[in-house]
Amino acid sequence: MTDDEDGYRGPATLLLDGVELAVTVTLRGNFEPVDGRYHWYGRIQPSDALAEKVGARKSPALLRTPVGEAGGVLSEPDPWGRYRITGTSHPPFEIPTSLEDLPAGS
Repeated sequence: MTDDEDGYRGPATLLLDGVELAVTVTLRGNFEPVDGRYHWYGRIQPSDALAEKVGARKSPALLRTPVGEAGGVLSEPDPWGRYRITGTSHPPFEIPTSLEDLPAGS
């Protein structure tokens, strides 16, 4: 991600029904004041192995990045073969926890 964005872009491991799949993700998120929780979301780049394993069904999964892991839900792929993943928890990427942690210029 660029310095002015929260989130993560890069390699990850998706754990799905006991199988680990290497994937590439673009993730972001935001704190939702209505429910008081952090909602994270993103896309998984097209993967033949993932498409074979999941098809077009929703599926729970665990997503690991180099800095963390979190449970989420995969939705059906978009027309370009990218699966959406969403979660409501601490995300599998670093988030600013104070104003000092924000990138310069935010």
